[in-house]
Amino acid sequence: MSISSCLADSKKFCCAVSLATLLFCILTARFLTQLTVLKASDRFNINSQLEHLQAKYVGTGHADLTRFEWAVNIQRDSYASYIGHYPMMAYFSIAENESIGRERYNFMQV
Repeated sequence: MSISSCLADSKKFCCAVSLATLLFCILTARFLTQLTVLKASDRFNINSQLEHLQAKYVGTGHADLTRFEWAVNIQRDSYASYIGHYPMMAYFSIAENESIGRERYNFMQV
């Protein structure tokens, strides 16, 4: 999977993809395409890019972030995105046979 196809997929489903998920997807795609042999300079470059993104965007984590905290951030960002995009709320409300207001309330309670 290349970075461009990962970004194209994320553009198709931009409502459901949070920034942290996109960051993870980009970094995963970059690692998968460069699995051959990583030099020390390559590893330093990737780590510095990750640190730059983490400093630039709030919610992308830091070095001491636990796996649970990262998962909570992903879940919270996803629910916030669902609430903010009306078509996604309509989709969930139809799928669960509930009103849009009830779904919004349920998402805010989680």
